[in-house]
Amino acid sequence: MVARVLVLLALGFEEVEAVTVVDVLRRAGAEVVLASLGTGPVRGAHGISVAADAELAAVDGAGFDVLVLPGGQPGTRNLAADPRVLALVRDFAARGKTVGAICAAPSVLADAGVLTGRRVTSHPSVRAALVGAEVLPDAAVVRSGSIVTSQGVGTALDFALELASLLVGPERAAELARAMVHRR
Repeated sequence: MVARVLVLLALGFEEVEAVTVVDVLRRAGAEVVLASLGTGPVRGAHGISVAADAELAAVDGAGFDVLVLPGGQPGTRNLAADPRVLALVRDFAARGKTVGAICAAPSVLADAGVLTGRRVTSHPSVRAALVGAEVLPDAAVVRSGSIVTSQGVGTALDFALELASLLVGPERAAELARAMVHRR
């Protein structure tokens, strides 16, 4: 079975974090769908526009195995302000499906109420918002049950490879890392 991954794009998302995840997971053989909160191409935090595969309104989240939230500002605030995003996060977490969040996006998980008692990491700017979680400030990537978090642009490849490891196994993820000349 091919894993299905839903990556959400909100105006002001962090481009490197989104594209790295999509690239690595597609290399791993996953079906990755970029879903925009609105219509048309989505402009990232650094002025790069990305064409989404679908609009969130047309996507059935139940058909996906993994949900990924890139960080960036104001992208993270836009994700947190959308009740559909919070509902998806809660649904995935309740079903034990993988939810990945990087940079400032773990704050969206906190807003959705799914971080209590979890070990997490994030960008330093949002750590105070991760109420109820145990923040590991020195970890590049933290996996706590079905929740995977990471710090930011500099850890995006590690984050993507951790998600790949969950989907296709650590051996295949290590092969991908070697092919990309990444030293984990």
